[in-house]
Amino acid sequence: MTTRHWTVAVTGASGSVYAQRLCRDLAGRKGVRVNLVMSEAGARVIREELGVALDLEDGPGVIRALAGAGARNFHYDHYKDIGAGIASGTHPTEGMVVIPCTTGTLGGIASGVSRNLIERAAEVVMKERKNLILVLRETPLSLVTIENMARLARAGVCILPAVPGFYHLPKTLEDVVDFLVGKVLGQMGFGHRLIRRRVKRGGAG
Repeated sequence: MTTRHWTVAVTGASGSVYAQRLCRDLAGRKGVRVNLVMSEAGARVIREELGVALDLEDGPGVIRALAGAGARNFHYDHYKDIGAGIASGTHPTEGMVVIPCTTGTLGGIASGVSRNLIERAAEVVMKERKNLILVLRETPLSLVTIENMARLARAGVCILPAVPGFYHLPKTLEDVVDFLVGKVLGQMGFGHRLIRRRVKRGGAG
């Protein structure tokens, strides 16, 4: 079985539950290896939204919080470690997901400034023509952000806003989260059963 390598980055936008759900899904998949990286703001939002205090110097602790105690297919990279493997084009990877993605991170990636490992890894994925998925969680959007989104989309980046759907008739918050994470997994090329229910929809208009 060929091992599939992905990078998952967590930044300081609201929606850390999306990152946790994605990581726990990937942790249960055979033949998948994940490099996990998180910004300081990402850790702060996780504390505020999920009630989990993280020490970014404690890689195993970060992995446990996001992917679960049994996640042995995860490797943690500190966001300041520009010398990490994912900062190099020689690192084997199918792509990278930034979930959730702040407008600041999106802007940094669009401008190519590489202020930290998250932005550098995204730059590498782009230059190597791999898959970059940005799960933007912001509203309303400024013109600057819209222009940055357009610039990245023209470069082949998938802009996947954290917008839930309701045609599957969600009953719980978990259903809403699973819908979005299912969209991400689909863009990553993974099959899933997270969107459990569908209804017939009428024609357009």
